[in-house]
Formats: sequence, structure tokens, C-alpha cells
Amino acid sequence: MHGNLLGGFAAAGAWRTPGPTGLGTAAAEFPALFGACPPGRGCPPLALAPQVTYVERAWGDGSGPPLYCPPVERVDDRLAAEVDARLLAWAAERGFQEHELAGLSEARFGRLAMLTHPDTGDPDALLVAAQLNASWWAADDYYADDTALGAVPALLPERLTLAMSAMDPPPPAGEFTSPLQDAMADDLVLRMFSSAVEHLGRHATPAQVQRICYSTFAMFVSWTAYASWRERGEHPAAWEYLAARQHDSFYTSMTLIDVVGGYEVPANLFYDPRVRHAAFRAGTASVIVNDLHSVEKDAADDKPVCNLVLLVAADRGCSLPEAAAIAVEHHNDLVRGFERDHQALAAVPSPELQWFLRGLRAWMGGGFEWHATNARYSRKDAS
Repeated sequence: MHGNLLGGFAAAGAWRTPGPTGLGTAAAEFPALFGACPPGRGCPPLALAPQVTYVERAWGDGSGPPLYCPPVERVDDRLAAEVDARLLAWAAERGFQEHELAGLSEARFGRLAMLTHPDTGDPDALLVAAQLNASWWAADDYYADDTALGAVPALLPERLTLAMSAMDPPPPAGEFTSPLQDAMADDLVLRMFSSAVEHLGRHATPAQVQRICYSTFAMFVSWTAYASWRERGEHPAAWEYLAARQHDSFYTSMTLIDVVGGYEVPANLFYDPRVRHAAFRAGTASVIVNDLHSVEKDAADDKPVCNLVLLVAADRGCSLPEAAAIAVEHHNDLVRGFERDHQALAAVPSPELQWFLRGLRAWMGGGFEWHATNARYSRKDAS
């Protein structure tokens, strides 16, 4: 795994062939490129297993219909523990208090990274995913969702504006820079974002860093919609919630797949509508898993947060178990849609795209495993 920016450019450039990068344009290079590996690394495990059998898995107390999803690709508890230990050390350096460190330890974001990125065993690369996921969750908890932690819907837009500056610092602005730097230093979430993106830059190209920043900023826009609904005491229709959710899903976490894996999907492939739709399906399906596991806590908040199960129940005047079954059906449709997308895109002769698609599939399987085995989602007072 390349450990610095110079190494990142070398890895990105040494095995990428110049020329067109759109879907279907690399046919002449297919024999030489397909299945090739980045220099200095073994083939990603996902590249060696293009076919998997999707499975039906029970969730929660097992009383609802099963979720259709890919199997988990890797469970390595020792690797997860190493990444979690590094994450806790990093968090302590950012100023986490003891009770916050205990909560972070219980969340097991290092385990999430291990489960969802099986194409590397490098704990420093996995730490990139752990740090950013911890930062996104912290912003969601402290700024957006959890009123007990100080979330105030009316303050969310201005807080997220500062979070954007923490991730993508503006150029110096003379006397106006010092107050911004002071604000960054005084806020735990902002310190997390600033440090996490700095570490990201040691593994990613500038294009990948900005891709991740801007997918995060799109997610923040959806958060302001939820805050507006909560502040007005309104409940959006389920369709409106899902429209916002496509940019506020685990798609944001999935934008890290090639960074953590040590390669780069060319932009014209990454943003091709067919690839983007496949990624959105994977991300939205994974966030429905989160909604299903979070419904009891979400319903109990003083200002209930948006959750697909709660909104379907409100739309249709049905019970929560009936609404959960509808959410499961939608999840399963999304996963089957991704499965079709993956099959259709398998003919594209780009090793980077094929690794990324298999990475999306692995993320879904690992994300389910994390939710199903995490104390954060096994208690009624978890979120």
C-alpha cells in the first residue's frame, strides 16, 4: 500500500493506460489489463472471486422477512481490533473524553472498515475508512440527529458549513482566517474531519479527495432537509425521504472503496450514469439496513428523526412491523437491481471498475454484518 502522496500518484499512474476512459473504450487493452494488480500488492481478493451467491439473512429479532444481500467477504477480528486501537488513539489525540472514547470503542468503526473493505489487509488504509466513518457519524449524532448530544436542527446549516471548511480548507483570508481556525480548534467534530481528510490525502489522489469531500457535501444538503422537517414538526412522504436519501446513504462511505483498495477508478467511469446508479442502489440498500436496525431509537427521540419504516407507517397508517416488511421489500428490490447492474457492467474491460463493483457488493455484505453484530444496534437505547 502506498503510504504517501507521491506513492499514491505513482500507483495511480504506473498501471493506468492513457487514452479514452468511458464505458467500453478500453476493449483493445482488455487482454493486458483485465485482472492486473497495482504494483507492490497482491491481487485484491475480490478480483479473484467475481461470482458470489447472494443470501437471505434474518435481522433484528428474526420476526420480519429476511434481507437479501451479498455474504460477508471477510471476518478478521485481529485486524479489526488493530484498526480500532489505532482509531481510539487518534480520537484521544483529537480530544475525546473518556466517555466518548468508550462510546467510540463500542461502535467498532475499525470492524466496519475491516468488514466492508476486504480488498486490503493494510491497517493504515483501513484506518482512513474508520476515521471518516467515525467523523460522519459524529457529525450526524452531535449536529443532526441526537438531541441528547446537543443536536439543534436550527443550527445544523451553519455547523455543516464549518464542517465543509474543515474538510476542504479555503485559502487564507487575512484577518478573517484566524477566527475560522479558532472555531475549528474548539469543535471536536471539526477536528475529526480536518485530521481525517489530512490522513486521506496520504492515501488518495487529489481527485479522490475531492470526490469524497463533495459526496459528503451533497450528503450535508440532505441533512438540512431533515432538520427543516423536524423543526417544523412535519413528516415527509416516504418517496420524498428516499429522494433525499440517495445522496445521504452509505454511498458516501463507498466512495472510499478504491482509495482503501489502493487503486483509482477513472472519473469518467466512476461518474458514468450506469455505474452511479449501481452505487446509489448499493448505498441506499445499505442505509435501509441502518433504518431497520435504528427504528426503535429513532421513534423514541424527542424530535423523531426521518426513518423509512416510520415514514411508511405514517403514509399508510400501518403498524411498524408492516412498514418494516415494506422497507425490506424495497431493500431487496434495490439489491437485485444492483445485481443486474453488476452483471451488465461485467463486460466493461476496466480492472479498476470491476474491482470497484465487487467492492460495492462486498460493502453491502460487510455493512449488514456490522449492523447485525454491533452493540450500537442491539439495544433499544442505541443509535
